[in-house]
Amino acid sequence: MERKIVHVAVGKPKELTFGNNKQMMTGIEKEPVDASYLTMHGFENDGPHNLKYHGGLDRTVCIYPAEHYQKWEEMFGEKLQVSAFGENLTVTGMLEEQVQIGDKFQIGETVIQVTEARNPCSTIEKFNAIPNLYKAIRETGLTGYLCRTITPGEIKQHDKIKQIHQESHGVTVAFCHDKVLHKNGTKEDFLQILSVEALADRYREQVEKLLKK
Repeated sequence: MERKIVHVAVGKPKELTFGNNKQMMTGIEKEPVDASYLTMHGFENDGPHNLKYHGGLDRTVCIYPAEHYQKWEEMFGEKLQVSAFGENLTVTGMLEEQVQIGDKFQIGETVIQVTEARNPCSTIEKFNAIPNLYKAIRETGLTGYLCRTITPGEIKQHDKIKQIHQESHGVTVAFCHDKVLHKNGTKEDFLQILSVEALADRYREQVEKLLKK
């Protein structure tokens, strides 16, 4: 399938009210826009609330494959909103098993690099008000992934995405989820992941902790 952007979405943190009238500050709600400028620190008019777990130079772009939307809508019988998973870019042709940590992609004049497999949080389920969505995302590994900015620039809806660098180590987003998120990794698997120079610092720390165990 052709690599292209289906939606661009941005949003600043705001207080949202979830089930049982519980209020929470979060940056998960993002509005679709025709275009947005990506800086070295992230998209303009966008950002996370909890900087302990989100954001940073290794995590300026959140990507989610558009192909997953149909699966979730069929599974839960709900029509999902745009950027239902808090992603900046909803894309086609870039599934978790197809994308390796360190791969680089060009969108117009902008260049981004994949840095880590996204570790989803329960806010996704609260935001969509779909029970068991969080569990299903974790179990399937259909989480999307995070990238850093290599070259800033404007990204527009329906832009084509060109892969300009492909790694050969085989450490895909799906591989990381199997070994780290699902805890199926061996010492050799963790060492393989840690050998990837482009790996995000915070993800590297997570893998190092597992290696020590």
